[in-house]
Amino acid sequence: MADLTLTAELGRPIGSRSSGRLRVAGKIPGVVYGHGNDPVPVAVDARALRAVLNTEAGMNALITLEMDGARQLAMAKEVQRHPVRNTVTHIDFLAISRDEVITTDVPITLVGEPTELLRADGVVDHQLFNLTVNAKPGSIPNVIEIDISGLALGDSIRVGDVALPEGVTTDADVEAAIVVGQGPQVTEADLMTEADVEAAAVAAAEDAGEAGAGEAGAGGGGGEGGEAGGE
Repeated sequence: MADLTLTAELGRPIGSRSSGRLRVAGKIPGVVYGHGNDPVPVAVDARALRAVLNTEAGMNALITLEMDGARQLAMAKEVQRHPVRNTVTHIDFLAISRDEVITTDVPITLVGEPTELLRADGVVDHQLFNLTVNAKPGSIPNVIEIDISGLALGDSIRVGDVALPEGVTTDADVEAAIVVGQGPQVTEADLMTEADVEAAAVAAAEDAGEAGAGEAGAGGGGGEGGEAGGE
């Protein structure tokens, strides 16, 4: 995918009030850091930022920041969002170069239909949703696809089973399960027959009736005691 270009304005004022005014004006405050340099405060257009973050590459999109005539390749490293509206309130850009290996998370997507597993009433237990990989910026995949069409009961696909693209490695535990073919999820209620359900309902009704009769008897005894006392 071609690099995306985003204009980043330098010299934005620092502080929560200034950041609030920027957002009202349709801009998002952020910083650019990396390569041992001090963080540089910037401001980017909110709509333009939304466009670069909503591509297939997601957070791993390569972004060329245009900053006062200079160009810097970067990636969105951390995005802060409003807790209710989910709009971006602040963004950190990591400055990178094309020939350096960086570490980032890549989403895992399951593809295929596990026919044998479904025929046995099993379920797909997806346990690992992102894989941390090491790669040069141009080699980072948008997603890692895991084919589960051959998954059966008791099977698992682990990190070590995944064939990563050329130039991509991971330090994750090779034994970590990504997806597991689980058996049918049966509860005690699922094992009850119709007769069992009816019997349980009758027993509950009888218990309720006995409890009601006991309360009525206790109330009547109290009345008789009152009369005896009056006599």
